[in-house]
Amino acid sequence: MGEPITCFKAYDVRGRVPGDLNPGVAYRIGRAFAEELDARRVAVGRDVRLTSPELIQGLAAGLEDGGAEVHDIGLGGTEMIYFATFHYGMDGGIMVTASHNPMDYNGLKLVREEARPISGDSGLREIQERADALTAPTTFEPEPRTLNVLPDYVAHLLGYLDNADALRPLRIVTDAGNGGAGPVIDALEPHLPFQLIKIHHEPDGHFPNGIPNPLLPENREATARAVREYGADLGIAWDGDFDRCFLFTEDGTFVEGYYLIGLLAQSFLRKQAGERIIHEPRLTWNTIETVRRGGGTPVQSKTGHAFMKESMRRVDAVYGGEMSGHHFFRRFGYCDSGMIPWLLVTELMSVAGKPLSQLVAEQQAAYPCSGEINFEVGDPHAVMEALVTAYEDEYPAVDRTDGVSVELDRWRFNLRPSNTEPLLRLNVETRADEALLREKVEELSRLIRENG
Repeated sequence: MGEPITCFKAYDVRGRVPGDLNPGVAYRIGRAFAEELDARRVAVGRDVRLTSPELIQGLAAGLEDGGAEVHDIGLGGTEMIYFATFHYGMDGGIMVTASHNPMDYNGLKLVREEARPISGDSGLREIQERADALTAPTTFEPEPRTLNVLPDYVAHLLGYLDNADALRPLRIVTDAGNGGAGPVIDALEPHLPFQLIKIHHEPDGHFPNGIPNPLLPENREATARAVREYGADLGIAWDGDFDRCFLFTEDGTFVEGYYLIGLLAQSFLRKQAGERIIHEPRLTWNTIETVRRGGGTPVQSKTGHAFMKESMRRVDAVYGGEMSGHHFFRRFGYCDSGMIPWLLVTELMSVAGKPLSQLVAEQQAAYPCSGEINFEVGDPHAVMEALVTAYEDEYPAVDRTDGVSVELDRWRFNLRPSNTEPLLRLNVETRADEALLREKVEELSRLIRENG
């Protein structure tokens, strides 16, 4: 019986290296993965973190001892493991990455055949139990096969564009954050008419410009400044394993993920009317209106990649989006990609002949939103119920798909507790009323503080 492994989380494996996660732990997880799935062919890959190569060694050895043939894609992004798994018919895939976690962290993202997610209720607990029962050897000598997925992956990405020749020669700032996105940008560049201005481009596990996480406002200024300095039409930034992308307009303004969902829904419905589009409960009105106007059907899902992918498969949706920057595509194994969104937006800008700021402004004016506001509270669920009660005299529609959504005629809000911290997350939107938005954000914030 081995030492209990402490780095299994709800959706993946994550922990400090070497205390929580090290080559020996990676070996045990790899072997347990192969045995639990009876996997014969498994794709593995890694991000730029300095500890990733040693973890790959342990992981590959464990997979091989569990009976699997290991296909190593090398340095890349999480979505390249998704792609390798579904495109080449692998029995599973594992990405060594800690995405935007601190420097001393690393982790593993695991998928089964067809790049289906493995999480707490779909096999992760069973893998953990097997891994806990194993011990690791002191040395590892795996013999993985090299798998160069880049040519097929790039061809797949370009397949989302109806006509690459119709793209305008846009000037675009790309900010890879010294993560794994740089080599993919380089591989796409010869096929596109864009002038790319690349900053923080080279993969570097020392993260000389900080760990890339553009969801944090303090991490956006370098991209925004470069867009303004170079007079670019668009800015794009990614996190470390580039499964999320974030856009900036030509004046350097960050585009809320909510409005990007609306743009991508437009892109798909322009080509394929009648499709289903998945959205989450946090902010909904703009997406629902955009999808219906485009002849599509909006379908709500609980927030979180496992729930979104499950909903995508259940209704065979063409696209689904989360405001956190994750975007899911049917042709991409119902998985999330940080490369497909920006390609589709450049196509939409080219077809519409409008700058990104104008495309976004039309949505912002129709449905202004607060962005996500976090509150530290003692009992998140008690606060949620107190706010439902506060508005019950106005006869709102109440939905509990994820946290609680309260909807009135001209405004709505969603409150949901964090899965990992004692935080309550608030999102508010209105129908074309900025003043009402400000009023309700202030009102809700006061009520949360009074009850929290």
